[in-house]
Amino acid sequence: MTELEELYNKYFRDVYRFIYSLSKNKHIAEDITSETFLKAIKSIDEFKGNCDIKVWLFQIAKNSFYSYQRKIKRSVGLDALLEMNDDIDVEKLVYSSEESMKLHNILHHLSEPYKEVFTLRVFGELSFKQIGTIFRKTDNWACVTFYRAKNKISKEMRDKG
Repeated sequence: MTELEELYNKYFRDVYRFIYSLSKNKHIAEDITSETFLKAIKSIDEFKGNCDIKVWLFQIAKNSFYSYQRKIKRSVGLDALLEMNDDIDVEKLVYSSEESMKLHNILHHLSEPYKEVFTLRVFGELSFKQIGTIFRKTDNWACVTFYRAKNKISKEMRDKG
């Protein structure tokens, strides 16, 4: 096992939990944690050892998260995006058979690209970066589109209650 693999195995969970505590979103935490390790690998030669490597990784993670927030804030109001604690959790509805049928019906009538982005994210479990690549757009576009789709579905679920 290489030093980089050891570093990843040793600190992945800590970095993920740190980012999750900031974002309160598992998908964002996964994406930023992966991005953190990619940045760390690219700049490992710049690590001078003046602090613990975990502190260095957390600094990269924090900066990545704040960069992500700035991108999102430019596209949509950050507060609206981070306040996704609706009374209806669309992703959990997928696992309830009765509610799942309602969800699939709403999803079937949802316009593009919302339908496909939502499907790729929830059912395909793709990252925003992967979805952005599929559409030849940015990961920020994919994130915003997903949350707009989620809002549309939540509104329909409430209306059809």
